[in-house]
Amino acid sequence: MDTANTTAGHEAEPVRPRQAVILAGGRGVRLRPLTDDRPKPMIEFHGRPFLAYLIEMLRDAGFERVLLLLGYRAGVITNYFSDGRDFGIDISYSISPPDDLTVRRVQLARDQMESRFLLLYCDNYWPIRFDDMWSRYWALGAPAMVTVYRNSDGYSRNCIHVDAHGMVDAFDRSRTAAGLNGVEISYAILDRSVLDLLPETDAPIEEALYPQLAASRRLSAYVTDHRYYSVGSPERLPLTSEFFARRRVVLLDRDGVLNRRPGKAEYVRSWEEFRWLPGAKDALAMLKSAGYRLIVISNQAGVARGAMSAADLDDVHLRMRREAAEAGGAIHAIYTCTHDWDEGCECRKPKPGMLFQAQRDFHFDLTRAVFIGDDERDQAAAEAAGCNYLHATERDGLLPLAEMLVKAEGHQLCAHN
Repeated sequence: MDTANTTAGHEAEPVRPRQAVILAGGRGVRLRPLTDDRPKPMIEFHGRPFLAYLIEMLRDAGFERVLLLLGYRAGVITNYFSDGRDFGIDISYSISPPDDLTVRRVQLARDQMESRFLLLYCDNYWPIRFDDMWSRYWALGAPAMVTVYRNSDGYSRNCIHVDAHGMVDAFDRSRTAAGLNGVEISYAILDRSVLDLLPETDAPIEEALYPQLAASRRLSAYVTDHRYYSVGSPERLPLTSEFFARRRVVLLDRDGVLNRRPGKAEYVRSWEEFRWLPGAKDALAMLKSAGYRLIVISNQAGVARGAMSAADLDDVHLRMRREAAEAGGAIHAIYTCTHDWDEGCECRKPKPGMLFQAQRDFHFDLTRAVFIGDDERDQAAAEAAGCNYLHATERDGLLPLAEMLVKAEGHQLCAHN
């Protein structure tokens, strides 16, 4: 598309894409013998193929149509999904020889693609936040936008550089260039016109398309710290299985949710100053009994400010966890930011760093988790991480929120049975 004609001022009512195009034709050689009789996105986790999780996520994100570009053992996919009716979404197909690369597959299916669409690889699952992505795509004004994992944990090898303005200025599929700062995971919003840049010779589409777009500053990035999960290599399968177990997770602020909040710029400096809020221990027990994993996320600048030592804080948390367990609850992990207010760290709420660290450690989906906090910093951190948020007050306490979550989970289970 012509970026000069695609600003909000030139197109008053942009329509978000409703079609997703999934590249799913490769042989999956690295996954043999698992792929001897099926394409890699049909490898099962907890009794369901990887591709089913992906398609259902797209449906829940508001997509209405999926176009699958198939090759190797295409019949396994078409027989399972058919026209998509059983999955609540319209599914169509383009099938070409197994050894075609992705430029060829896209060229053959181009007439089936809508004016704007979401392009995905079949082997990456990332919890999509499409409304947020679409807002960024429109604000940056480029005809193409890829999703980039920041990779601060060294989960993979970087292949892309995103500049300070959110534009991609380098794409290196060999992953050898200096200064790369992220991993391109697809989830790309494309205007169909960019396909005019594809060569006649076959190649991987990202290698053929993205460097050209980057060179002309027509490729933007949506950067995320939420880990993606893959069926692309054997070493990733155990993590993906853990992620798709979909264990229920509640994230909890501490002061004002579990214990009485001290005064402004004051801290719980020792166990003697810690006071459980009424009903808090009962709430922890109820949530544990319902199968929730409970993780505390807490700012504790008192350490950096000299009000207490790290050992003092550890002692408070040791005793807090012990009393929670004695009451029938369980706190699985505690994340604290002990930096001072103005140190500029990535972990102090309202920044979402601790939430993302917990996600990576425990392999859960933040978009399915709940963060319970008691002030605007908690809510801002939850929103930045794409996490659901519930507000607790010292007057009403944690218990009513726990009861609501358990009741809601019960209704969901009944609906699925």
